[in-house]
Amino acid sequence: MKKIFIVLTLVCTSCASETSNGQATEPTSYVQEMEHLHIESYIPVNYDNQIGMWFPYMRFEDYMYGKNENDFRTAVREKLLSAQSENVNTIYLHVRPCGDAYYKSDIFPKGVYLDGDYDPLEIMLDEAHDMGLSVHAWVNPLRCQTVEQMYSMPEDFIVKQWAENPECHFAEIFNDRWYLNPAYDETINLVCSGIEEIITRYDVDGIHIDDYFYPTTETYFDSTAFEESGSNDLAAWRIQNCTRLVKSIYDTVSRYDIPFGISPQGNVNADYTTQYADVKLWASEDGYCDYIVPQIYFGFRNETCPFAPTLAEWESIVSNENIKLVIGLGAYKLDKTDVWAGASGENEWLENPDIINQQIELVKASTADGYALYY
Repeated sequence: MKKIFIVLTLVCTSCASETSNGQATEPTSYVQEMEHLHIESYIPVNYDNQIGMWFPYMRFEDYMYGKNENDFRTAVREKLLSAQSENVNTIYLHVRPCGDAYYKSDIFPKGVYLDGDYDPLEIMLDEAHDMGLSVHAWVNPLRCQTVEQMYSMPEDFIVKQWAENPECHFAEIFNDRWYLNPAYDETINLVCSGIEEIITRYDVDGIHIDDYFYPTTETYFDSTAFEESGSNDLAAWRIQNCTRLVKSIYDTVSRYDIPFGISPQGNVNADYTTQYADVKLWASEDGYCDYIVPQIYFGFRNETCPFAPTLAEWESIVSNENIKLVIGLGAYKLDKTDVWAGASGENEWLENPDIINQQIELVKASTADGYALYY
């Protein structure tokens, strides 16, 4: 199907500021328009059986920082060829990990590892598509800069304006980092406008988010918004906020004929109790996602979430035939101890070097529609 792109208009309302006499002023408007109408005949590349691999921003320092365009392109090609050697057909590329952009953006500031003048997303897309690989733009919706980093952000960065206004609660601090508060329409609109900017400027094949929803269970994080809401159940209210965020992203992405995927924690109970992610709803009803990639980063002997029963649990959760189930596998644990696995599973990843291959075979025998590797 032809992929049609339209002009994006971003409208984000900042919090009311105060004048010198303490009186609140009217909210200011943050308005940005695309300068061009982008109409393309690009047909997205996607696979019924998805074999994915995450390309996280933490590795960008190795092959992006301090590199010129040719060096970066060469390094990208090598990484993509390595992924292909593991039968990967879909790349989840970190493009906005911390309220920043590893692409050309009018909304978010440039990522800290991007110190060159080239466009890394454009290069990644060129190289990946030449190899027949699908590229899903991976966004962390709520996580933003550290407190220290925010001081050096451009003054016109809307999140910085929110952060500097003590009366504004659109962004809040946890563990020395700013996070958007999903309780507000303004923050959800910013997230969706940023995603739409990516889709309208680049030939991405999908949009992907991971498990960074609420960063804490502490009540102080969103106490003002919760009090204003009139709700008396904090957990239920936070779950509702996350669902509204996910629904808004889905509605944004679905207008462009590309899939939207979510990668939550593999521990279903923790999804609800620590991050307020209603994965059972999202995976069973239309209108929330097109595929879901639970991070089942557990060994077979894990005492809390052993791999085989956890896989079966997710098979039962993803009950909607319109939603694909892709299993996230923790290849990064190979040859390491797993201190969170309990006594029986702590050394499993050391003792069983074939564990990922065994998990892949189990996934292939399940009802899942593929798997994804995190190194």
